[in-house]
Amino acid sequence: MENNLNIIHIDMDAFFASVEQLDKPELEGKAVIVGGVGLDNRGVVSTASYEARKFGVHSAMPIAKAKKLCPHAVYLPGRRERYTELSSQIFNILLKFTPQVEKLSIDEAFLNVKGCHRLYGSSKEIGKQIKKKIKDETGLVCSIGVARNKFLAKIGSDLDKPDGLVIIKNNEIAEVLDPLSVDKIPGVGTKTANKLNEIGIYKIGQLKNMEYNELKHLFGKNGSLLYELIRGIDKREVNINSETKSISNETTFQNDTSDLDLLLKYLLELSQKVTRRVRKKNLIGNTIFIKVKDNKFNVTTRRITIKKYINSTDDLYKYGKKLLEKVDLKNPIRLIGIGIASLKEKKKEQLSLFTNSKDKSEFNIVIDSIKDKFGNESIKRARDLLKEDKNN
Repeated sequence: MENNLNIIHIDMDAFFASVEQLDKPELEGKAVIVGGVGLDNRGVVSTASYEARKFGVHSAMPIAKAKKLCPHAVYLPGRRERYTELSSQIFNILLKFTPQVEKLSIDEAFLNVKGCHRLYGSSKEIGKQIKKKIKDETGLVCSIGVARNKFLAKIGSDLDKPDGLVIIKNNEIAEVLDPLSVDKIPGVGTKTANKLNEIGIYKIGQLKNMEYNELKHLFGKNGSLLYELIRGIDKREVNINSETKSISNETTFQNDTSDLDLLLKYLLELSQKVTRRVRKKNLIGNTIFIKVKDNKFNVTTRRITIKKYINSTDDLYKYGKKLLEKVDLKNPIRLIGIGIASLKEKKKEQLSLFTNSKDKSEFNIVIDSIKDKFGNESIKRARDLLKEDKNN
């Protein structure tokens, strides 16, 4: 084993669906789809078990389409608290092997195990031990990739799912990468993949034949990055101080709507949910963004970065409303979302003698505490009542 294969990528297999199968043994071996079931066919798939994936179901697919492909599947709403509980267990296991853990999401992480080999053996052995410990302590399985950098490790973890362990040695990089479809490159979405397919490029090996300037011309700065990645070059470090980059919420309507008033009511409700989560983490942010999806499934996003950092509902809603007013609402809307990014920890600030900004902050804290104690529906703003009236 080469001594510089120190980066491990761990990805829990079909995490949400696997948790449901774990907690409900009668679902083992069955097609399980977790998503926005409360909205009937209007929601999207969060996670599909491997039994469901055989029928072409995948994350972010509309539930309506999933039901056509896999009508016999068990459809379940998500249980965020349960997933978070198991995620915490998993990350505590990872931290026993190395303090250098970069959390990417609730079910995915990078580890740098340099300096850990005397205690735990080779990177491959560490991967095996991690898989066993997670299985023994949680009952869940994961897939792991081991390589010299983050890009290759992530590619590796995806090559033998579920329950895989793939080592990509330095002298095997081209052999592993070249036959892969271009859409296997992390960060290359459908749009980029289609653009490459249109010029006859389907595999990474074909993409390597393109000159640096060609890629840069086609994809700008992402072309430069692409040129390096497909050659196994990735200079990113494992960032142990990675923090929450953004917090957002979205909702899919039961009926498509062009009613701006109604859209604004939902925008306020979502702003309340987002800022409550932001305040719970003691964060503030200065980039506000919205997402709108129409009945043709066209997605429009808008964002703005402001000078001050915020975490109040009123502020988020105010900027979200301005962004929504810039969106062309020619088609009825099926989904709306809002979020806040560029987050940082909120530090104690000296109170101003000349403003009463404290009042808004205390108001939000009181609202949060009431909802924590009595539930989300325990207290509402007048605008929320107007939304209910519209729906009746």
